[in-house]
Amino acid sequence: MIGGAMTQHPDPPPADALAQAAALLAELAVGCSGGASDVGRVRALLVGRWGDAVLDAAGDRALLEAVEALWSRGWTPRDVVEVLRRRLGAGVVELAADVLGADARRRPATWSIAGVDATVWWDVGRPLVAQWRTGRGLPGAESLGWVVRLVGEIRRLPPLPAVGPADRGGAGNPGADPRVLARVRGLLAKAESTSFPEEAEALSAKAQELMARHALERALVEPRPGPSGRSASASVRRLWLDAPYTSAKSSLVHQVAAANRCRAVSLAALDLVTLVGWPTDLDTVELLVTSLLVQAGRAMAAVGSPGSRTGGSRTRSFRHAFLLSYATRIGERLREADAAAQEQAVRESGGALLPVLAARGEAVERTTAELFPRLTSKRFSVGNAAGWQAGREAADAASLRVGREALE
Repeated sequence: MIGGAMTQHPDPPPADALAQAAALLAELAVGCSGGASDVGRVRALLVGRWGDAVLDAAGDRALLEAVEALWSRGWTPRDVVEVLRRRLGAGVVELAADVLGADARRRPATWSIAGVDATVWWDVGRPLVAQWRTGRGLPGAESLGWVVRLVGEIRRLPPLPAVGPADRGGAGNPGADPRVLARVRGLLAKAESTSFPEEAEALSAKAQELMARHALERALVEPRPGPSGRSASASVRRLWLDAPYTSAKSSLVHQVAAANRCRAVSLAALDLVTLVGWPTDLDTVELLVTSLLVQAGRAMAAVGSPGSRTGGSRTRSFRHAFLLSYATRIGERLREADAAAQEQAVRESGGALLPVLAARGEAVERTTAELFPRLTSKRFSVGNAAGWQAGREAADAASLRVGREALE
C-alpha cells in the first residue's frame, strides 16, 4: 500500500491450464519457422484455447524454461544475447534481457553485457510478458507472436562446449595490464579513423608490437604450466561475428589467433569463433580483430568506390575474395612481427622464455582437444582474382611491421 492506495492484481490462472498452455506453446514454437504466416497459425491455435491472462503467464513459464535449459548446454547469458540480436533483431533482445534478469533472480547468478539493461523494472508478482506488452502498447496477439519466435529460437539453439557460466579463464591468469590496453585501444582507434594508409600502418604496427612485448614479458612472471602443461589451463573466450561475409571474417580471426599463440575454432551455424589461449594473448587477438575488421571494411569500400580502377568490386565474390586475401596477408605480417618480438624476448630472458611458451602451447592444444574432440578443417575457394589482389594490397597497407623505436 502506498499513500493509502492498494493495487489489486488479477488472480493467477489455474495451474493445470497454465501448465498445458506453456507446454503447448513451447512445442508449437519449436516447430515454427518464425515466418509471419507460421507464427500467425501458432498464435491462432493458442488464442483459440486460452485468453491473455493464461497466455501471458504461460509465455513467462515457457521463456524461463527455455533459458534455464541453455545453461547445462554450454551457453552463457552473453552468448544468448549475441545470437538473438543477430537472428531476431535488437527489439526482441530487450525482452530476452528481461527474461535473463528474471532467471538470474532465481539462482545465484549475475551478468553484465554492454548495451543491455538487465534492471528488474517489472512487478515480480505479475507476468513479465503482460507488463512488457503493456509498456510497449502491443495487443496480446502481437506480443504472443514475439514470445513464440523467442521461445522457438532459444529451444532450437545447438549445444556449445561447456566453458562455465562465463568465458573461462585459467586460475590466477589475469589479462593484459589495463594501462597497456588503454594505450593500445587509443592507437587502434587512431588507425581506424585516419584516411592515410601509411599512418594506419604505423599505428597498427605500434599497437601489435606493444601487445606482443607485453604478452611475452607477462609470460615470465605469470603462473606457469608444469610438466606437460597440466598445472595450469588455457583460457576460453567466444567471439561473435557480424554478417555479411562471416566465413571470410572468421578466417581473419584464425590468422590473428595463430599469430598470437592461440587456437580458433569456428561454428559457422552461429557466426561464432571460440578462442583458446592465455588471457594476455586473447586480449591481443580481440583488440586486433576488432580493429582490423574496421580497417578492412574501410579499405574494401574505398576500392569499390565510384571511379575505382578495379572492376566488379561491389560484387559478393569480389568482397569475399578481398577479405580472405586480406586475412591471409595479415596473418603473414603478424607472424613475422611476433617472431621478431619473441626472438628478442628470448635473448633478453637468457632462454628462460622458451620452456614457458612450449608448456603454454601444450596447454592450449590440450584445452582445445578437450572442448572440441572432433575438429575438422575447412578450405576456402576464391573465384575472384581482382578481389584477392586488392585484399592483399590492403593488408600490405595495414602492415604490422615497425621498429622498436616507435614504441618509445
